[in-house]
Amino acid sequence: MTLELDGRIVKITNPDRVVFPRTGHTKLDLISYYRVVAEGAVRGVADRPVILKRFVHGVDREAFFQKRAPAKRPEWVEVVELSYPSGRTADEVVIRDLAHLLWTVNLGCVDLNPHPVRAHDLDHPDELRIDLDPVPGVGWEQIVRVALVARDVLEEHGLTAWPKTSGSRGFHVYARIEPRWTFREVRRAAEAVAREIERREPDVATSRWWKEERQGVFVDYNQNARDHTVASAYSVRPTGLVSAPLAWDEVPGCRPEDFTLASMPDRYAEAGDPWAGMDERAGSLDALLELAEAQGPRPDRPAAPPGGGRRQSVMPLVEIARAATRGEAMAGLERWKARHPGVARLLQPADVLVDSMRGRSSTWTRIRVNLRHVPEPDRPGQEPLEVDYDPWAGP
Repeated sequence: MTLELDGRIVKITNPDRVVFPRTGHTKLDLISYYRVVAEGAVRGVADRPVILKRFVHGVDREAFFQKRAPAKRPEWVEVVELSYPSGRTADEVVIRDLAHLLWTVNLGCVDLNPHPVRAHDLDHPDELRIDLDPVPGVGWEQIVRVALVARDVLEEHGLTAWPKTSGSRGFHVYARIEPRWTFREVRRAAEAVAREIERREPDVATSRWWKEERQGVFVDYNQNARDHTVASAYSVRPTGLVSAPLAWDEVPGCRPEDFTLASMPDRYAEAGDPWAGMDERAGSLDALLELAEAQGPRPDRPAAPPGGGRRQSVMPLVEIARAATRGEAMAGLERWKARHPGVARLLQPADVLVDSMRGRSSTWTRIRVNLRHVPEPDRPGQEPLEVDYDPWAGP
């Protein structure tokens, strides 16, 4: 199957391949979706380098991440060389238009993961991104409450806030900024936003660095680091939900399950893109950087222990599993719980720390358990891991 888009030919291979086994949606369904929402979806990634997150066997299998553009690609597919903090570089695909976007979808990309910079200036972000990440057990109402406070903080400091669902459990708030500040400065401004939200809503929001110390909704400012990407507007997530741009008057009553691969085309056709004016509303970070200066150093800023080595948590943590897949890790957790049923009954949802970690080219899953709700005499010690996967092994 071939499509002619923007004067370019895009070849679609295996259009009938099922990408979403739970609903039966195929690659062609995904292509058709992105064609309907094309203007908004392209706006979210236009002129940006992207990491290719490829679900080549469908969303029920683990994705692998590909920073480097495939060597075999159409001559019109553009790339730009990015430098990472590790010192490595990668020629990453730059999405210019719908043809580029659908070419990446044909590779198995379900959602789109752009960097917060344009290809012509890789050192100065033009987006500030706030990712609201709830700990397990936190309800949607709390997430919305924190999102509304994030809007207030941004707008009180001279920026226009743009909300969207994440397509998963969380919520995103973006602000267009003038590309005049470094990654370090943008991250510092985002951290100032997080700390101010926490100050205003300490019962529901946290900016705590260490995951085991968080309660409520984590205001994740680290998504503004140089090597981080976030699923863009109109991205279809592996859940089948869409990272849906909203107007602020929709936010209080919104539900993430309302925005799906099946429902979003009708919404887009009827209402258009709430983020249509975003590119014209770039603002300054000066006020947020002044706020950061007034806040002073974080009291819990990460620091290496005396003499070097790994930081020691103040929480009683035990590690349960390191696994290639989430399913394997969760199965290991269940085996651990079966050996310690009394301990398992005392755990709160937020005590089970499930981390998606980046390996060489794919994610892997780490599970730790916080024993803070278990009386000290009853806490099991660190045992051999239920699953002990080495993501760095191999050639």
